[in-house]
Amino acid sequence: MLDENFPYNEQLPREFKVWFEEVKQGNSARIFLKMNGMQIGDRLTDNTYKEDGYRFHDVFHLSYAAILGWSPTIRSFMKHKRKSIPTVDEVEDGGRTIAIEEAISALVFDYAKSYSYFENVTSIDHEILRTIKNLTSHLEVKRRSTGEWAHAILEGFSVWRQLRKAARGTVVGDLRARSIYFVES
Repeated sequence: MLDENFPYNEQLPREFKVWFEEVKQGNSARIFLKMNGMQIGDRLTDNTYKEDGYRFHDVFHLSYAAILGWSPTIRSFMKHKRKSIPTVDEVEDGGRTIAIEEAISALVFDYAKSYSYFENVTSIDHEILRTIKNLTSHLEVKRRSTGEWAHAILEGFSVWRQLRKAARGTVVGDLRARSIYFVES
């Protein structure tokens, strides 16, 4: 785990369950996330002219958290920032790193559109993975290999496809098992 030497309240939860629910509002659909009965994150739409399901993209951040042990976005949502060491809080958990993670999610999502959102895909283009490694080369997640990134991305898209189809359900992550899965409800 990347945060094992930090106090418990600054570690990503080793197991988590996040409830996703799509709520229609006029011609738009928004996604609400809850964990332990509390709303986390922002209420998202696709932010595009044509529906593409990007409103469910927080599942990618959850996948990075569960499989890589890294997600400054989820760390912020769950209020598990590492404030005990101000430099780590600023560099690893701060706004720039959140922006990098969001950029990775958007980049991979746009790439995945051309490949049926990675359905029946078992590998990811090496250049995309090298770009991700370059974007994160100054961060603790640099310890994760391109293979680990590919696994996190493909698993995230597997859960994303299920969630998009169901429009609601629970995403379960286990950092010890480095796994993520979807439970329809």
